[in-house]
Amino acid sequence: MMLCIAGCTSTNEDDKHTVFNINLEDGLTSLDPAFARNQNALWMDNQIYNGLVQINDSLKSVPCIARSWDVSADGLQYTFHLRNDVFFHDDPLFPGGKGRRCVAADFVYSFGRLIDPKVASSGSWIFSDKVSGKQAFIAQNDNTFIIKLKQPFPPLLSLLTAQYCSVVPHEVVEHYGKDFRSHPVGTGPFKFKYWKEREVLVLLKNEHYWEKDSAGHALPYLDAIKAGFISDKQTAFMEFIKGDLDFFNGIDGSYRDDILTKSGQLTSKYRGKFIMNIRPYLNTEYLGILIDTNINIVKRSPLKLLKIRQAINYAIDKQKMTKYLRNSIGTPGYAGFVPQGMPGFDGGQVHGYTYDPEKTRRLLAEAGFPNGHGLPEIALNTTTTYRDLIEYIQGELERVNIKTRVEVTQGASLRELIAKNGVNFFRGSWIADYPDGENYLSVFYSKNKIPFGPNYTGFNNKEFDRLFEQTYRVKNDSARYALYRKMDNLVMSQAPVVVLYYDKLVNLYQNNIGGYPKNAQNLLVLKRVRKGI
Repeated sequence: MMLCIAGCTSTNEDDKHTVFNINLEDGLTSLDPAFARNQNALWMDNQIYNGLVQINDSLKSVPCIARSWDVSADGLQYTFHLRNDVFFHDDPLFPGGKGRRCVAADFVYSFGRLIDPKVASSGSWIFSDKVSGKQAFIAQNDNTFIIKLKQPFPPLLSLLTAQYCSVVPHEVVEHYGKDFRSHPVGTGPFKFKYWKEREVLVLLKNEHYWEKDSAGHALPYLDAIKAGFISDKQTAFMEFIKGDLDFFNGIDGSYRDDILTKSGQLTSKYRGKFIMNIRPYLNTEYLGILIDTNINIVKRSPLKLLKIRQAINYAIDKQKMTKYLRNSIGTPGYAGFVPQGMPGFDGGQVHGYTYDPEKTRRLLAEAGFPNGHGLPEIALNTTTTYRDLIEYIQGELERVNIKTRVEVTQGASLRELIAKNGVNFFRGSWIADYPDGENYLSVFYSKNKIPFGPNYTGFNNKEFDRLFEQTYRVKNDSARYALYRKMDNLVMSQAPVVVLYYDKLVNLYQNNIGGYPKNAQNLLVLKRVRKGI
């Protein structure tokens, strides 16, 4: 099998296999969708698993295993009507080794597992304040699955597109336990074949996949996906240039100027050599500031003062940063935490911070640190990948006499520190789990404070919480978006974050690739991709 995967490079789909080659430079920790907490996991899980619904490139929720659904008048009950032609991948744990049909009871199990404390899923927050427990998930019969909510939650369909909400078979999960991470079985377009960690991952075409294209042809078109794990982005990029990779994600600082002009255009050196796809990305890059004064490290930090946090926000020239450090790949973060590209985004109604060093100096003086005198040095935590960005910010703060010390930590270690309220000031990013502004605002909901959710800054505001809970009762999207903007303005006024930029994604494809996705979540959808066009 491995010899075949290594050698299948022909683009003639009629007589040879087509293998889509990618690189996962940040590694892969799990193929269990209950732990789909980073991009590489999201990408691979999206090939192996399905959910009730899925998103299209317009970020709309459309049918998947659920062919249709009904919502009760009070918004508390969702009834999903399931397809009867969806089967799990073949596996020895099924009778005769043949994958059995996916039924409503599988969703009862999968969603119940997601909120089970013993599983400790990183996605447990998905349902944490929305259901009363596992009894909220009901299989009325094999084809009918019901979710009962504690209170209305209008973005539920968007939330259910998250990879956390994938369906898994109980007999396989229970047999492998924690090792299900490396023995995944789903209903998706590709099935698991082989994984040697940090070296290679192979997924093969699911010959029994249920989805078809508009012409009635079976999906997927590709025969296999092969993922490598080259950690150095420049080395990986050279593999792409040589044609050994079919897809490349993102532009690293080490070779950004070689590929892109400062205005974000492809340089003449590479024009025509490959396809470059640039579009808004539901990802907010920011600096997070821990502000919960019940935590000891906050009590000792000047960042507990609102005027210091606001001073930092005004001190950074985001326009220059985006142009010269990002080659215009990104939009300066002048609005709120909810990013450009998200339905309901309106940069004219949400007011963040522009570059104004004079305001910084005035705020420092008002906070008791005129011209920065007496202000303690502040540690700013980041990873190697973002060191150039953070050192730029360090220089901007230095110009207004805010002294910082950059501390570089390995990615997984920094994520753990942030998740334990172990750092005061850190670079972070929030990539949408699902395409609704609620997903971004949930980061500031007090009931999502660690360890219950992703409120890494310890933000706690009663008016914000009131508005957040009010959105649950608003069915009209426009009215809900108006509340989102009000909440976003409230967050900005308290400055628990410094919004740096709203990302744009850059996907590179070889010229013989077609059918690639164009969604703002950068969700890799390979079931419609063709190689050899």
